[in-house]
Amino acid sequence: MPGASDRPHLTPDDDPDLGEIVVTEEALARRLAELGAEITRDYQGRSPLLICVLKGAVMFMADLARHVELPVELDFMAVSSYGSATKSSGVVRIVKDLDIDLGGRDVIVVEDIVDSGLTLNYLLKNLASRDPASLEVCALLLKEGQQKAEPPLRYVGFRLPNTFLVGYGLDVAERYRNLRDIRTFVGEVGGR
Repeated sequence: MPGASDRPHLTPDDDPDLGEIVVTEEALARRLAELGAEITRDYQGRSPLLICVLKGAVMFMADLARHVELPVELDFMAVSSYGSATKSSGVVRIVKDLDIDLGGRDVIVVEDIVDSGLTLNYLLKNLASRDPASLEVCALLLKEGQQKAEPPLRYVGFRLPNTFLVGYGLDVAERYRNLRDIRTFVGEVGGR
C-alpha cells in the first residue's frame, strides 16, 4: 500500500524541510507554567471556559489547561482561513462550532498563532455576540509586525518574527504537529 510507509523515517533533525529550533521544548514548558499561573491568578474564584481553535492550538490548550489551578471547562472550535497555503486568505469560515453556550461565561480563546489578526478578529466578534461575561485571548505565538487588525491579546506566549513555523500543533499540510518544539519550515509547501 503506497503512502506513509513508503517515506523514509526521518527524525526532526534529519528532515531537510525543517530549519532551526525557535522555541525549545523546555522554553515551551516554562512559558506554559507562567501563563497557567497568570490565568489562575486573574480568574481566582471563577471557572473559565477555554476554547481551543482547532487544530493548531490543541496541544497548547491541553498543556495550558493542566497549568491552570482552577476548575476549567474545554470546548473546541474550528475555523479555516488558510486552506493548504502558508498565508491567511482573510476569508474565514467556521468549520466546527462550539457545543457549550457562552452566555454569562468567562471565556478564554486559546489560539496557536496570530499573524494578520483577521481570523482572530472575526472569531472574537462572533463569540462576543454570544453574550459571554468576559472574552479574552491566550495566544501561544504572535508574529510581530504582521497584524492587519489588532486583536486584543491578554496573554501571549512568545513574540516572534515573521517566519513560517511548524511543531507543537503548528503544521504544513497536516505534517509536523507532533514535534515537541517549534521550528522554522524551509521546505516547499506544494507537492505534499
